[in-house]
Amino acid sequence: MSNKVLSVIGENFNTSRRIKGTSPRVKKTDSHAVLNYVDHHGKACQLDITDIYPEHPSELKKFQIPHIAHAIRQKNMDYIGWVIQAQVDAGANIIDICVDEISVDPDERNEWMRWIIPLAQDLAGVPLAIDSSDPGTIAAGLEVYDKAKGRPAINSVNLEEGRQDFIGLAKDHNALLFANASGRDAMPKDDKERVDNLVEIMGMMDKFSIPMTDRYLDPLAFPIGAGTEYGNHYLDAVREIRQRYPEVHIFGGHSNISFGLPRRKAANNAFLILSILAGCDTLMIDPILNPPTEMLEFWIASDTILGKDEFAMEYMTYFRSK
Repeated sequence: MSNKVLSVIGENFNTSRRIKGTSPRVKKTDSHAVLNYVDHHGKACQLDITDIYPEHPSELKKFQIPHIAHAIRQKNMDYIGWVIQAQVDAGANIIDICVDEISVDPDERNEWMRWIIPLAQDLAGVPLAIDSSDPGTIAAGLEVYDKAKGRPAINSVNLEEGRQDFIGLAKDHNALLFANASGRDAMPKDDKERVDNLVEIMGMMDKFSIPMTDRYLDPLAFPIGAGTEYGNHYLDAVREIRQRYPEVHIFGGHSNISFGLPRRKAANNAFLILSILAGCDTLMIDPILNPPTEMLEFWIASDTILGKDEFAMEYMTYFRSK
């Protein structure tokens, strides 16, 4: 097989995820409301959403179904398993797990993380990224993580107060460590601030001797609909980071770029291609909407065309293996 590996972080198992109440997948009868889906065996299934469905039709247009959080609260293993397995089947080799929006109470949130991590490990069969803004919730996930099944990842450290604790946790638990470019008090305003913030975090990771190949840097992608310059800020930061740190992993929440736009797949694909050309070797996406195999094949082919793949050896090895 080719040595080229494009890591893919599946972003869909996050309690912030919502589906419009007007989605054609939602069906309502006089006494019952469900969210329809087809599982990975091709079976038609339903997630019961009756108890969170709006009572008044006037509320439906603005209603957003928190389907991941709802499935967790119901402990609906069919739906949970479907969301996780669908990402793995589509090519994700890390599954991001975030329960932050399931509860404002830290103790409750930590208990939900302890509950979901062992189950998600069994369902996924690939490493999990334990994702939270709270060090306590990260620690709760690490407590129950079965490291015999693979290394965990921590998502993510930044310059905000308290988030640096994640670096020590990563060292103690031999975890991969994600870092994003958020500043101490605000989001970065341009590519320079993104790079400066990540360079400072890299220095912190140096003090803990975190291996370079265990570091995943996220310059932060913002919706292009909110600022024309946001795409270039991200891409310019990726180029600079790649030049400074050839061995580090670089990724981003790539689907953020298309938030609020129609036909999001088209915008995402363009951004993914530009990100790979700029230096990203890891993608954080919805792998069902944007199949990563297409991006891997683009990466391999583009390296060949740009002369980075001597005598097209990686290209031939990959495609002959198919």
